[in-house]
Amino acid sequence: MKFFTFTRFMRQIMHKKNVDIHWIQNQGLLAVKLAQIFALRPDIIGEEKCQQLQKLYQNAISIPSEDFYKTIDEKGPVNFLEHFSSIDDVPLAAASVGQVHRAKLKSGEEVVIKFIKSTNAETFEKEVKKMKRWLRILLIFSPRLRKVGNPMALLNHVSDYTLRELDLTNEIKGANELKKIKNDISGKFSMELLRFPKYYENISNEHILVSEFISGKSLEDGIKEQSLSWEKLLQLFRIHGAFLFGIGTFHGDLHPGNCFIDDNGKFVFIDNGAICYAPKHVNLTLFKFFEHLSKQEMNEAFDVLLGMSEFEVKGRRLEKYRKEMAKIYAGFESKPVGEQSLTRIMMKTVKTAVKIAKAEFGEEAFPIIRALMYLDGLVIRTHPNVVLIKSMGPFLEEFRISLKLE
Repeated sequence: MKFFTFTRFMRQIMHKKNVDIHWIQNQGLLAVKLAQIFALRPDIIGEEKCQQLQKLYQNAISIPSEDFYKTIDEKGPVNFLEHFSSIDDVPLAAASVGQVHRAKLKSGEEVVIKFIKSTNAETFEKEVKKMKRWLRILLIFSPRLRKVGNPMALLNHVSDYTLRELDLTNEIKGANELKKIKNDISGKFSMELLRFPKYYENISNEHILVSEFISGKSLEDGIKEQSLSWEKLLQLFRIHGAFLFGIGTFHGDLHPGNCFIDDNGKFVFIDNGAICYAPKHVNLTLFKFFEHLSKQEMNEAFDVLLGMSEFEVKGRRLEKYRKEMAKIYAGFESKPVGEQSLTRIMMKTVKTAVKIAKAEFGEEAFPIIRALMYLDGLVIRTHPNVVLIKSMGPFLEEFRISLKLE
């Protein structure tokens, strides 16, 4: 993405005029991935603009149907079509990376066939290299950006998980990794409400993936229908939060289009190719931070973040740091998320911790912060009147006890 293109992209995102979805999609995979992040931030760009960008989750430009069979012929496993009794020509869904068609195996099982759009990988890597070049120049003149809202960290993260998504075998590997964690901790922390799709490895490869058809609705469907109860979402937070805070291994792109609720009421994580990892000092620090906030132990919460700094904060500097943090979190324990979003307040927190306490929030911290952005954005769109930190309290206590977080 060239500098001029990026400037126009940001105007599309931030200005009040309707966003040109077709133009964003035509700028390539990188533009779509960045727009998907903004699509969850109504507190930043407004609800109406978010609704426009939500279309990028499941309704990206489709490859014409004849290209589907061309892809199968060129890149599919040997004798691929012989396994199916029927395949729908019209895509069930099209996203930024691939396209999905519903089908039925000769055994009678309902499945979906996903394949990677042919030019994605090569074009995406070129676009990332271009953007990195001018970002390096920008960071020379604005070095603080590397610590606060680091654009290079964002770009590296988006690049990493997207390139992994472009190899569909990673989707099977990622699901197996999360499933193993779920099974390993089942004796002390049950995740019975979570499952993963069945994959058909014998007729899948890096370009084409066959998995079960999930009978149910995505969270995005639930948002549109206003059918997602707060109790159901809390169960999702409990499950995803355990991966985030307790384990440090988690689904790195769990937006509302990548999580389904099946007909049995279970959560089904799809697109599991982008598994992310948070270093222990990152996920444990953030866990303790939120735990103290949930107990209204404000100074203790502020001081925990000092562990992200090698600089000893004391005296007047410590007093100034606590004073600034107290301003940020004034009334936080009683304000609903629609009035004071977790993401926006976390950005202020990071900025204060870096400027005053010289804390370091490196690239390794971004994946977990982005995951929190998704969860926060989901609450804003569905239940803006809840006080999120109070709802998190019981789960944080469960994480500490069951997952033995110290």
